[in-house]
Amino acid sequence: MKIDLNCDMGEGFGPWPMGDDDAMLDIVSSANIACGFHAGDPSIMFRTAETAKRKGVAIGAHPGFNDLHGFGRRVIKGDSPADIERMVAYQIGALQAVASLAGHRVTYVKAHGSLNNMANEDQDLARAIARAIKGVDADLVNVCMPGLLMEKASETIGVRVAREFFADRTYEDNGALTSRKKPGSVLHDAEAAAERVLRTLQDQAVTTVSGKRIPLRIDTICVHGDEPSAVAMARTIRAKLEANGVSVGPFTGQ
Repeated sequence: MKIDLNCDMGEGFGPWPMGDDDAMLDIVSSANIACGFHAGDPSIMFRTAETAKRKGVAIGAHPGFNDLHGFGRRVIKGDSPADIERMVAYQIGALQAVASLAGHRVTYVKAHGSLNNMANEDQDLARAIARAIKGVDADLVNVCMPGLLMEKASETIGVRVAREFFADRTYEDNGALTSRKKPGSVLHDAEAAAERVLRTLQDQAVTTVSGKRIPLRIDTICVHGDEPSAVAMARTIRAKLEANGVSVGPFTGQ
């Protein structure tokens, strides 16, 4: 069995770093690079893409709301689907240009934070994101959660998908992530998270907070780079997978 391990990266801004991207790029196989709206800037985008290329890591655009203050995790309403479509296309194009300058290429897209969560609850928003991806480059893959609106919208519009499982988050019975506002929604025990990832892959199902078992098809596993324990968790997860015969590699070409 082969699986992709992805991480959100390039999420600093100016002189303010966020996470240990250099160390994480030695562990993961795909890097979701912030495109300057919720985090990141052209120099950070360039350095992240350049380092990923050197280390054989695939890269994807990680567009979010224009929300530096809230790190893209605040609910922002009022934009029309057309506005969202253009906003996402703009961010994908920005990373494509900077990645090209760094000698790398963007092969997928993964919406960030509230933009992602809201799209899984709003069909028009999900379709706007899928249209943006297809409009910029029909070969791009949309990384999305299985069984939710983003996956369905992408399939309807003709955008390929990679189905994602979050290693360090808990799930509700509808297949959505538990709100970060709830205690215990983010997992910090690396060994427990690694065991959960392995079990989920083997069973092709996730156990929710209520104990319900939901079947899942999984192409990529996400670890969040902004947690203090992120590198240790990613390293522990990769070691657990490889020790059990699971190889780690990008779901797209580099």
